[in-house]
Amino acid sequence: MDPSPDHAPGPRPPGEHGPRQPGEDVLRELGFPAAPGRPPSSAARFPDGGAWRTELPSCEGPAVLAAVLAESERLAVPLHRISQGSGVWMLTDAEIGEMVAACEARAVELCLFLGPRGTWEPGAGGRAYPSSGPRARGRDQLAQCVEDAERAAALGVRCLLVADEGVLWTLHRMRAAGRLPADTTFKVSALVGPVNPVSFGIWERLGADSVNVPSDLSVAQLAEIRAMSAAPLDFYVEAPDDLGGFVRIYDAAELIRCGAPIYLKFGLRNAPALYPVGAHLLPAAVESGRERVRRGRLVLDTLARLGAGEGMSPAGARALGDLRR
Repeated sequence: MDPSPDHAPGPRPPGEHGPRQPGEDVLRELGFPAAPGRPPSSAARFPDGGAWRTELPSCEGPAVLAAVLAESERLAVPLHRISQGSGVWMLTDAEIGEMVAACEARAVELCLFLGPRGTWEPGAGGRAYPSSGPRARGRDQLAQCVEDAERAAALGVRCLLVADEGVLWTLHRMRAAGRLPADTTFKVSALVGPVNPVSFGIWERLGADSVNVPSDLSVAQLAEIRAMSAAPLDFYVEAPDDLGGFVRIYDAAELIRCGAPIYLKFGLRNAPALYPVGAHLLPAAVESGRERVRRGRLVLDTLARLGAGEGMSPAGARALGDLRR
C-alpha cells in the first residue's frame, strides 16, 4: 500500500507548546519524569512566511528528474528544490536545458553542483583528507568552477551548489558585478557544512544563500546557529551513508520549530554511490530517486501525525530574504 495522504493516519492534537512530542503524552501518563527543557523556537521565516521547504537531492540528470517528478505527483510530495551532485560539467547543454524546462513547468527550483573538485583530481590529497577533498584545488579548479557557473547560468540555472569558500566568494563578487544574474542563489554543500554558529555566519557573509549543515548536529545546536543567522538551513532528514547515514524522521518537527527557515532534504542511506553518474548507473539512480520521494512522504506523514504539517512555503517559492554580506 502506498503511504499516500489517503492512507495516512489523521493528525493528533499538537501539544500545549507547539507540535506534539512523539510518545510524550503516554510517558507522562505512566509517571515518567518530564523531558528536559526544549531549545527555543525560531521566529525567522522565508519571505513568503513559510517555515520550511523541501528538497530532493542527488537528482542526476533528465531521466532521474522525470522519475522523481512523476513519483512526487503520485505520492503527493511537494518539492521546492531539486539538486544534483555530479556537477554541471557532467551534463550536456541539451540535458541541462531539458532539466531547466522540466523544473520550470513544475515550479521547482533546479540546483546544480559546480564541477571539478579535489576528490576527482590527480593529486592524492583530495582523497586522503576528507575536509579538503570537495574543495577546488589550485587556481585551475577555481577557474573551472567559474566556467561551470557561467555556463549553467547561460542555460537558465539559477541555483548553484558550492563546496569551497574561495569559489563562493568569487561567485558572490561575480553576482554583485553583474557577471551572474542577480537572482542567482548559492547553496553550500553538506560536504563542507559548518558545525558552529560563527562558521555558519562566515559562509553567509561570503555570499551563501542557504547552508547545508551536518545531520548529526543536535536540535539545540541548530537553535544556536539560528540565533546568530537568518540564512536558511539545508538539512538531510535522512543522510546518505557517506554523510553519516543518519535517519531523523521523528526529529523533523523540532528541526522546523528550532531551525526555521529550513529545507528538509529527503536523502537515502543504504544506496549505491552515484557520483559521477552516467548511463552505467542509470537504473540505480532512477530507483534511488524514486525511493527518496517515498522517504519524503514518510516525513510529511510524520509531521501530520505530530500536528506539525503546517507552515510550508507555497509551491514555487524560492526567495530567501535579505542576508548579511
